[in-house]
Amino acid sequence: MIAPRFSFTLQATDGKARTGAIAMQRGEIRTPAFMPVGTAATVKAMKPEAVRQTGADIILGNTYHLMLRPGAERVARLGGLHKFMNWPRPILTDSGGYQVMSLSDLRKLTEQGVEFRSHLDGSKHMLTPERSMQIQRLLGSDIVMAFDECPRADRPRDEIAASMELSMRWARRSREGFDAGEEHAARAALFGIQQGALHEDLRRVSAEKLTEIGFDGYAVGGLAVGEGQEAMFGVLDYAPDMLPADRPRYLMGVGKPDDLVGAVERGIDMFDCVLPTRSGRNGQAFTWNGPLNLRNARFAEDTGPLDERCRCPVCTTYSRAYIHHLVKSGEMLGAMLVTEHNLSFYQALMHGMRDAIAEGRFASFAAAFRRDYLGSSD
Repeated sequence: MIAPRFSFTLQATDGKARTGAIAMQRGEIRTPAFMPVGTAATVKAMKPEAVRQTGADIILGNTYHLMLRPGAERVARLGGLHKFMNWPRPILTDSGGYQVMSLSDLRKLTEQGVEFRSHLDGSKHMLTPERSMQIQRLLGSDIVMAFDECPRADRPRDEIAASMELSMRWARRSREGFDAGEEHAARAALFGIQQGALHEDLRRVSAEKLTEIGFDGYAVGGLAVGEGQEAMFGVLDYAPDMLPADRPRYLMGVGKPDDLVGAVERGIDMFDCVLPTRSGRNGQAFTWNGPLNLRNARFAEDTGPLDERCRCPVCTTYSRAYIHHLVKSGEMLGAMLVTEHNLSFYQALMHGMRDAIAEGRFASFAAAFRRDYLGSSD
């Protein structure tokens, strides 16, 4: 029996927290889900099979970086992104909008799209909703993201409103551009992105417009752009509730382990973030008792594992002292080991949340997590 193009089954709820499963032709995605970031067709410092062994069901690829190098057309000629990087399971690709918007001094925004210069060689490119859909189609993405603009939350309200309206017009063009690729659309899914920064009324308008267009899933965009956790949680107190309850809700670019727990508490189903891999390359390990800076001299003769509660291959094999030595020496193995542990920890956290929701004990799970991770009784 061929798996469906896309379906989302909500299996249990506990308060606003939800657990379920997305079924796609390349495999099931258990939610809440954390997607490791494979920016340039690689999750940095990890082989694809090792990423899967951490428990990841899906990874994220980056449209902007892949369109510039090696090029979407080249990836298509080589059999698509899954074959190219040896990842046979689902891949979500972002639209490229966030990266282009971050190039404020290298881009020009119009109704049509964004003209920008490559950060690699200064070459000029035009990214529109239609071109973003085409690139993601060439890559062979399983979950395609609509093209949007993502302004900083501290911009004036009138700018935020105008940007949101532009993103909604681009969302409709993204829908049309995605549907035009009929063969790809028959096996892939398209997610819309809610915008509106910290303004509840703008987010409501955005959600209504996206729901009218119709998407397979919905992302909460425009957060994790410098507004801080308190402000982000303030938006998440209402924004997910504006989106269809029978579709997955994806919080883009988040985040720290305590961000994930707080967001699941507020109804989010999917996440991505570079933090576990970037921190791994910088010698920071995430543990159930909080993060560790492995450059610290106190680990020089510590024979214990990174985390006593972790059963990943790193924690069952190597000592803090050895990994401290690798990190201090600048050995690439240090980055590889800490990254593998961090991704394993993130997946263990998601697994723990899924079980807690299914068993109706998410509040106690979250309280215990905060006590151990943050040293907080709240």
